[in-house]
Amino acid sequence: MTRHHFATAVFAFVVGMSAISVAGQAAPVQAPKTQTPAPTPPPMPERQLLGTQTTDYVVGPADVIKITVFNEDQLTGSFRVDTDGTITYPMLGRHHVAGRTAREIETVLTKLLEDGFVRRPTVAVEVQDFRSRTIFIVGEVRTAGKYPLQGDMTLLEALALAGSVTSNASNEIRVIRPRDPSAKKEAAQPDADVNAEEIKVDLKALEEGKVAGNVVLQDGDTVIVGRAERFYISGHVRTPGSYVIDRGMTVQQAIAVAGGMTERGSTRGIKVRRENPNKPGEFVEVDVRLTDRVVPGDTIVVRQRRI
Repeated sequence: MTRHHFATAVFAFVVGMSAISVAGQAAPVQAPKTQTPAPTPPPMPERQLLGTQTTDYVVGPADVIKITVFNEDQLTGSFRVDTDGTITYPMLGRHHVAGRTAREIETVLTKLLEDGFVRRPTVAVEVQDFRSRTIFIVGEVRTAGKYPLQGDMTLLEALALAGSVTSNASNEIRVIRPRDPSAKKEAAQPDADVNAEEIKVDLKALEEGKVAGNVVLQDGDTVIVGRAERFYISGHVRTPGSYVIDRGMTVQQAIAVAGGMTERGSTRGIKVRRENPNKPGEFVEVDVRLTDRVVPGDTIVVRQRRI
């Protein structure tokens, strides 16, 4: 409970007790009438979305804003911003709001309403529906598509909107940022064009709590979650199967991912079945050391140690 609410509650309690104590008694001599002070308006709610303040969000066409004027129901409501950037507001008629933040709209409306319409108006503006700014999320997410950019939305918040990444997602996420977002009407292609900036983010690092890569998205951004490259491992390891390959992964690290070797496994004679880069579709078997790098598509075979 805030100090204001606590003081209000105490005042109401005292008044109630005083009314009970004087019930049935003769009316006291009336004191000179004093002017009743104007009620203090309640604190306006904070405009938050996904933990981010949205007072710095710049309103644009198709957005829906909610305007609240304290004690003025006819001036309170939701208004959709038309394509020309205006809304139709009671008493004021057509009024341009696009290009301004919610706080700036509050200031302008307050001044206009004070000019012969409302005495000392208290105005609050919040963005109710974000539609003028959009982002695209494609690739290995549960619900790919076009999404409204809500306030200062971060990459993690955007991925949550898309239902999170799938089990086939790569550890590397690419954010394609057009230099002219107004011209971007559809998702960028995986190969970024020359008119766009590319930001690479390590998803694994984000999941480990390293938020340095949790970039704040901008209008027109395309978030691309690629399919993970995989390797395969068989033989004398504890958990044979298919695994996502990390950048720079060695054979030794790949074996550790598979749970390590069994008691019968040997570090000698490890072989990899690998596609011939010069003849696609043809596979060769090569000897590798523990320090060698794993190539996407490799099948690592751990043989039994000699007794």
